Amino acid sequence: MKWANALSTRASLEAALNEVIEQAEQQLDGSASLALIFISSAFASEYSRVMPLLREKLKSQPKVIGCSGAGIVGMSPDGTTQELEGKPAISLTLAYLPGVEVQTFHISAAELPDLDSPQTDWVDLVGVPQAHQPQFVLLADPMTARINDLLQGLDFAYSGSVKIGGLASGGVSMNSVALFCHDRIYREGTVGVALIGDIVISTIVAQGCRPIGEPFRVVSGDRNIVTELESTIHTGTPQSPLAVLQELIESLSEADRELAQHSLFVGVVRDEFKQALAPGDFLIRNLLGVDPRSGAIAIGDRVRTGQRIQFHLRDAKTSAEDLEMLLLRYQEQSFKTNAVGALMFSCLGRGQYLYGQPNFDSKLFHKYLSNLPLSGFFCNGEIGPVGGSTFLHGYTSVFGICRQP
Repeated sequence: MKWANALSTRASLEAALNEVIEQAEQQLDGSASLALIFISSAFASEYSRVMPLLREKLKSQPKVIGCSGAGIVGMSPDGTTQELEGKPAISLTLAYLPGVEVQTFHISAAELPDLDSPQTDWVDLVGVPQAHQPQFVLLADPMTARINDLLQGLDFAYSGSVKIGGLASGGVSMNSVALFCHDRIYREGTVGVALIGDIVISTIVAQGCRPIGEPFRVVSGDRNIVTELESTIHTGTPQSPLAVLQELIESLSEADRELAQHSLFVGVVRDEFKQALAPGDFLIRNLLGVDPRSGAIAIGDRVRTGQRIQFHLRDAKTSAEDLEMLLLRYQEQSFKTNAVGALMFSCLGRGQYLYGQPNFDSKLFHKYLSNLPLSGFFCNGEIGPVGGSTFLHGYTSVFGICRQP
């Protein structure tokens, strides 16, 4: 198994494709089974030429998926990873995957089965038997894919399979976002690849938040509205979420009180049986609003009665510490694994916007996983697992590390 990536910043589409193909093929030194292309929205007017040029210029004929991005991640010729935000760029990954069957697909929203449909309907949609235990990379249109329904259906049908990816991004116009698969350009739905056989995708999902206060249990609520909470540590009568928040904010430092004005989130615990909670046990969701009359809060996800939640804060320091902790944990658990390449799906709200400097997440990644080809893009939403289920995230960096079993 071998993995190669090349990045070009040439302003001409044809010149950029020539450069990445030549460099990636030279690194791979053999036939590619899979190609992943991430292309800047600066080339939006020429998207229709991408797949024909790839087919014309690639020596082998790999299966191809890809999408547009407002920021592109790839390896420059000097071996360093670049996160090029708002600049013309193309990143091409070629992978030689012996013992791996590569199956690409496009799924439109209209094709999705109902969520109460049997597993066989979802398996038929993808065309891969459950027993093959595929690993998925998914790239979706942010407006038309019904991605949450798709992820729920794929988890139902392929519960033991990893699913990672992101929502394509671009400029302000609809034509600036595109998906690539089957020698075609798509403007809707989801494209993906199922990898079957001798490959494992390990994941790191860095949501970039730290918990504050204590966990609370939802006593009452409806869908995404929470009306009463009770402490999981201290016994007492249930309180309104607003009362809990007011007490919590009063207990914070001045710096954290200021941060809570604009960077306050809710972490929803995914494993209801786990007692000692760590950062990776929470699914981070937006705090959408507070009703001052009833004291209820609205969360950017459905929450059921009995589920535990904890309030969280996010800033650049916390995001860096969260990612570093997860990378260190991965290194300690998987130091001897035979990783060959990695994919990075990072939120548009991270990068220079969050850290005030370029290439932050990718540099930190290579601090712990050096010399590993890394590619990806800045997304409108990131796809990755938390607590055994797959979710669409925001403000997150999802890494998929590909290795032999």
